[in-house]
Amino acid sequence: MPQQVRSSPRLILQLRWHRFMPDAQLGTAAQAVEVPAGLGTLRTFLRVLGPGYLVAVGYMDPGNWATDLAAGSQFGYRLLWVIGLSSLMAMVLQSLCCRLGIATRMDLAQACSQLLPRFCRIPLWLLAEVAIIACDLAELVGSAIALQLLFGLPLPWGVGLTAADTLLLLALQHFGIRRLEALVIALVALVGGCFAVEMFLLQPNWSQVGQGFIPQAASLRDGQQLFLAAGILGATVMPHNLYLHSSLVQSRRWIGGQGTQRRALAFSTWDTLIALSLAFLINVSILFLAAGSFYGRLPQPVTDLSEAYRLLTPMLGTSLASVLFGVALLAAGQSSTLTATMAGQIVMEGFLQIRLPDWKRRLLTRGLALIPAMATVILFGERATTNLLVLSQVVLSLQLPFAVIPLVWFCGRRVLMGELRAPLALQAAGWLCASVIVMINLSLLSAVVQGG
Repeated sequence: MPQQVRSSPRLILQLRWHRFMPDAQLGTAAQAVEVPAGLGTLRTFLRVLGPGYLVAVGYMDPGNWATDLAAGSQFGYRLLWVIGLSSLMAMVLQSLCCRLGIATRMDLAQACSQLLPRFCRIPLWLLAEVAIIACDLAELVGSAIALQLLFGLPLPWGVGLTAADTLLLLALQHFGIRRLEALVIALVALVGGCFAVEMFLLQPNWSQVGQGFIPQAASLRDGQQLFLAAGILGATVMPHNLYLHSSLVQSRRWIGGQGTQRRALAFSTWDTLIALSLAFLINVSILFLAAGSFYGRLPQPVTDLSEAYRLLTPMLGTSLASVLFGVALLAAGQSSTLTATMAGQIVMEGFLQIRLPDWKRRLLTRGLALIPAMATVILFGERATTNLLVLSQVVLSLQLPFAVIPLVWFCGRRVLMGELRAPLALQAAGWLCASVIVMINLSLLSAVVQGG
């Protein structure tokens, strides 16, 4: 690698941290939130609180619902360990994103564009766009299903309506990042509250839950379980979140002297861990609900979101269970689609140095996702939407290595990261995550080739 390329990130690091200014990558959404020195721990944390939740909503989007529902209704609690492992991997990788953004003032897309060989830029950008479209596809279909369940809106009309709904929510960006964060935190709280009530109604079998968190290698030898495991992995560790988070942490302007970087990293990491822990609880709650309500109690597994909505009332003995399910699904879809738009803008600007207005970027991504969603609904009917949701998450899993491997490599480079270079233990954990992702994807591809 040429010397001028290798030294450029160090120069960027020195100039940007000298000013303590956030990167302009997020435009109006990244209006600086000042974090002065001398604030107490709680007041500092409240100012930092937010980016972790914008990332966490991607870990509970409708794609997660489809994979968790299918896993719970078909295999009971047996795939809980996959959710647990995926959540731990997400925490490791998102903490590396915090480290990269704070140390270099570059997001992952910018780092890939500036530090990797030029011929990698376009392929990595295209793969990132495929991941964002796959994510948006899940949010589009999931929101349309929720509108149908709650208000009786025909699914094709719901798909069309949700193609434009996020434009209204994106208007909040012009009022600053804090209002957008507040909205997303409120939606996350709504989803969490709905599932807390669902768990109270369900009363899961906790001994079986505990057994489900014990890793089972046999799951990776069963074709259907492997397919769902890859879907859970892609739905949990989402590629676009890695690009998004490394940019969002730059929306805080830390004022202080020596040690400011480490202080920023510590608080941002705690924000991330707490937010992803809540996302983990919601994900396992979805699988709990499916396993406790449907597994072994019906002739056929329930893999369709609409069918699950209808069956929850007789299974749990109250219509409240179905209503809460629909409300939580709609809230999850609306919150996660906001972050997909932001990630799309970051990816396009970081790789290509092209910035579109938010509404144009929204329509571009959603328009590309609209085509397969509408075609599936019209040509194959409503039942095919669940398969489309799960497939979209498997696509995300296949894209993951192309974001994870550069991220872990960057965070291990002292010339780039300076004093925030990842410790050897964290680097090892990052490379282990990358290896597990590649192993699961290769196993899935092998099963497909062999007709498994």
